Order: sequence, then structure tokens, then C-alpha cells
Amino acid sequence: MSTKAAVLCGGEGTRLRPLTKDRQKTMMEIGPKQWPLLEYIVRLLAYHGLTEITLLTGYKSEQIERHFDNGARFGVSLTYSKDTETIKGSAQSLAHALRSGRVGGFDELVVYYGDILSALNVHDLVERHRSEGAALTLVLTKDYQVPVGVAQVSDSRVVAFTEKPTLPLNTTMGCLVMSRGTVPILEEVTSAGGRDIMTHFVPSVIARGLKVSPYYMEGFWQDIGTIEAYDKLDDRLIEENLGFLE
Repeated sequence: MSTKAAVLCGGEGTRLRPLTKDRQKTMMEIGPKQWPLLEYIVRLLAYHGLTEITLLTGYKSEQIERHFDNGARFGVSLTYSKDTETIKGSAQSLAHALRSGRVGGFDELVVYYGDILSALNVHDLVERHRSEGAALTLVLTKDYQVPVGVAQVSDSRVVAFTEKPTLPLNTTMGCLVMSRGTVPILEEVTSAGGRDIMTHFVPSVIARGLKVSPYYMEGFWQDIGTIEAYDKLDDRLIEENLGFLE
């Protein structure tokens, strides 16, 4: 069976301003080796045997293409799908890449968000997707830490307060696997104006009664979408969790 990967790396990174004023957010250097964030993702996919990767670019795409070229020095084959000015959102970006043939034929497509740093076992994820016979498999985490304090109010009084509590929620990590049979649904959703993969595409697959399976991520992962998250990344943390990527 043919498995390929698509990485969403076209956003402007507005939550990371001013760091992204002159840089693509996925090209920000991190860790002791000072690799761009996107390089960790490409190396992770290659480590797990995914060597045909399409990078879905947009904002400052030339920085990405200049660094990665055809992917040969990373042991992969890279193609690029650049968003046009009319494309808005992750679902439309993915649909454009499929429609234009920049993502070729596949049985399963791993879709990875370019602002997520992780040690995800992509090989195991794909194997689980196949064994479940799923249309989609979403990578989830079992607990969610609220980034702010939460107050309990009764009769105009705050009667309890918890700083950044952890809630028992299944939250998305920023990665999924889609089977070829879901492509017409993506086309239908985006043709109707749907923009976002998680907001519009995934619920549409569920609404049609197709199987959407969970895959729980238990290892290291970090959303690098804000300056606060970026500042928390220290060399030791990255080396301990991603040192296997050489």
C-alpha cells in the first residue's frame, strides 16, 4: 500500500509576531542543532519510512524551498504545493494540493501540521489506521491543560479557583491519517466554502457515518504556535525527546 505525507506549512504565524515578520514560522531554528522546526518534522517522517512528502506552502515559501530543495539530503523526495491568494485555510490548501496533482496517488495520506513538534510514532499510527479500516484516524491526547485559571462562581461570589487545571478531554494534536476514499468529501466541503480540516472536513466525514478512529499520543509533543510555547523549548528538552533524529 502507498502511504504519503503532506505538511501544512503556509501560515503567516501571526501569533508569533514579531518573530515571524521576516521568517516563515516553520523555519524558526530550535534545539541544540538549530534546525528549523520543519526540518524536525521532515526528519521524523523519514525516520518512520515516509519518503514522499508534499509541503503545502504559502507565506515566505521561498525560505522553505531554499532550505529543503528536493529533499535528497534528508533522504526524502519533496514536492511543493503553493497556495494561491484565493486559498484560505488548511482544508482548502490540502484540496488544492490534491487537485493539482502535487500530492500523487496514495492509499493513506498522513497530514501533519507544521507548527507541531513531536516524537510521534508515525509508522505505528499508519499501521493502526490500516488495522482499524478507518476513513480517518485522528491523533489525540487524553488530557488538556487549560492555559488560564478557572473560577467557580456561585451567588456572585468566587467559591473556588484552580490555576491552569487539567481537564479529561480528548484533544487533537495536529496530525491525522486520511484514506483515499475521503478525498471526494474534502472536495465537496471546500467547494461549499469550508476552510478548515478540523472544523469542516473531519465533522463532514463523521456525519457521513464513516469510521473515524482515535490514536492516542503519549510521548513528547509541543504546539509551537505562540511566543510563550516557543520560549519554553530548551535544548535539553529537545535533545532528550528528539535526539534520535540525525
